[in-house]
Amino acid sequence: MRKVRVDLGEKSYDIVIGYGIEQEIKDFVTSAGYSSKALLITDTHVGPLYGKKVQELLSEAGLTVTMVQIPAGESSKNLTVANEVFTRAIELGLDRKSPIFALGGGVVGDLAGFVAATYMRGVPFVQLPTSLLAQVDSSVGGKVAVNHELGKNLIGAFYQPQAVFMELNCMKTLPPREIYTGLGEIIKYGIIYDADFFAFLEENQEQVLSLEPEALVHMIARSCEIKAAVVSEDEKEAGLRRILNFGHTIGHAIEKETEYVRYNHGEAVATGMIGAAHISRQLGLIDDEAFERVKKLVAAYKLPLQAGGVTVDGMYGDIFHDKKTVGGKVTWVLMEKIGQVICRNDVPADVVKQAMAAVSA
Repeated sequence: MRKVRVDLGEKSYDIVIGYGIEQEIKDFVTSAGYSSKALLITDTHVGPLYGKKVQELLSEAGLTVTMVQIPAGESSKNLTVANEVFTRAIELGLDRKSPIFALGGGVVGDLAGFVAATYMRGVPFVQLPTSLLAQVDSSVGGKVAVNHELGKNLIGAFYQPQAVFMELNCMKTLPPREIYTGLGEIIKYGIIYDADFFAFLEENQEQVLSLEPEALVHMIARSCEIKAAVVSEDEKEAGLRRILNFGHTIGHAIEKETEYVRYNHGEAVATGMIGAAHISRQLGLIDDEAFERVKKLVAAYKLPLQAGGVTVDGMYGDIFHDKKTVGGKVTWVLMEKIGQVICRNDVPADVVKQAMAAVSA
């Protein structure tokens, strides 16, 4: 078992990573001082697999737990579904000390976190991420949100969980595509922060793809350490935290153009990273060797180098609705080398469009 601390003063919390961590969850809940009523939010994929087991575990820790299942998929991350959860919480009489637990992937975590941040102006929130993507990305750092029809994650808050528990036995039921999508974000951490970690991913492909326990614990823990270090320094994305958006500007445009159904998040981000690497090379920030290493690793982990169903004009229009666009200027996270990135808002339109063309199938 590994623990990673997210250091945010009074809002600090632990990420617990391991196999068979039921006792750690029970010990945390019994000492947290929660009200007796709790809500467990999950989806129609994860609920049938783990919902009852987690409900029983939380009951053993002294809670009266109601489980709410939302339809699986990005289309549930909206105000309509959130309102249904609010209604359930009100009907059940949840108070300000009633915890909300998120059991599932990123959609469940984002939606449950948004509900927790806004119900009664904020109630306790605990993440139980079951997908590799959620474990290394959305469950850590306190960004919670729902989508709007005009863009992704436009309605949300910064709201930290009180703890994150990652039960790695859940990986056994994860489809291969869900493993690959998590690897998209994991590769990102090597590119933006840690060249040695990038090299580890290059040198241990077989162990990583087979989820060999030692490799799995290391890559999740190291990803969380990097994100925790960045978030601890810049919780609300005033500066450093922007580097976590590497690959996301084009990635979000790909998701929007394909209506959030053709590609999952890690796949879109992987293609977006190739686009960002293209721009970095075009501007002379990186050489061909660094570009090829990124491209080769993305391909090795079964992630798409190009996206179908998109147009350059469509994607280019989308980036101006992105949250990172301020005053009509897009903030791009670009590579200086593997392990180091820079933020730029002066990238010429023709360079951006060339990169978008390169990643369009």
